[in-house]
Amino acid sequence: MPVRVRTLVALVAVGGPLVWALPARATAPAVRIPDEGAKKLCTIDDPRIDESSGLGASRRHPGIVYTFNDSGGTPRLFALGIDDCRVRAAITLGGARNRDWEAMAVGPDALYVGDIGDNLKDQPYSTVYRIPEPKTIRTQTVHATAYRIKYEDGPHNAETLLVDPRTNRIYIASKEFGGSLYEGPKKLSTSGYNVMHRVGDAPLYATDGAFAPDGRTFVIRGYWDAEIYTAPGKELTGVKVPDQKQGEGVTYTADGRSLLFSGEGVRQPLWQEPVPKEALPSPTPSPKHRAAPAGGSGGGMITGRTMLGVVIAGALALAGVVLFARRRAS
Repeated sequence: MPVRVRTLVALVAVGGPLVWALPARATAPAVRIPDEGAKKLCTIDDPRIDESSGLGASRRHPGIVYTFNDSGGTPRLFALGIDDCRVRAAITLGGARNRDWEAMAVGPDALYVGDIGDNLKDQPYSTVYRIPEPKTIRTQTVHATAYRIKYEDGPHNAETLLVDPRTNRIYIASKEFGGSLYEGPKKLSTSGYNVMHRVGDAPLYATDGAFAPDGRTFVIRGYWDAEIYTAPGKELTGVKVPDQKQGEGVTYTADGRSLLFSGEGVRQPLWQEPVPKEALPSPTPSPKHRAAPAGGSGGGMITGRTMLGVVIAGALALAGVVLFARRRAS
């Protein structure tokens, strides 16, 4: 069964009216079909990591993946070994604060952290922090540069931050029923606000995303599935996600041939899933000579507003059937 169809079946199975009550930090429905292709690499069992909320695979240090704790924690990243999930270093972001950290991304020579959670949609702005990726993996403090973020259409809750490795341009996907993908300016500024402009749809309740190392594609995941795109709104293929209590993180491995998945909570596994054949990196990638993703929505993906319409239609149809049956019985 295709990924998007499984998502729709899962939503309809729990009942259309119940979808409206789905909390922002919901878990996957019990009807999720297990993914036989996912491989469990290790378990994140360091007591300092109890709310892992994002992933970023290092381009500089092979076998290292970064993660962090969700809102209210110390403003630091943890460098983990992919083979054993053991913490190799804790990197504190000097001058930063963790109000509601939800996402991170790895650029060509820097790490980006998104303080972009806004469940109540009442924050005057969000913040993206940037630090140069350390040359050595050791516990240290690195000064962070802060960029204030606003959306062109008002506040949004978000858990997905992407950085195009060819242009260093940032993208943020909102975590909503009818989610959207927003594009930042060509160059971020430390003065004033960096306005994010909508360029396409995002999957239902997007929880993380990442660009492939060659910049040719990017992935955005939700609780139930993930989608790979060639540009905003241009879906290439769907990807299964492993069974997780609360799936939050995704990143490409450094070679671009696999995806890593993580979940929020204590003692959560790190999973590896092969990238579908049609989305594998080019044999000889040359990021500097590839065009940047085109803006605008399109394609035939069932995400965001399309999914919302389908679910509402299904709920109304279900309610009609129930009402008709009751009338026949009376």
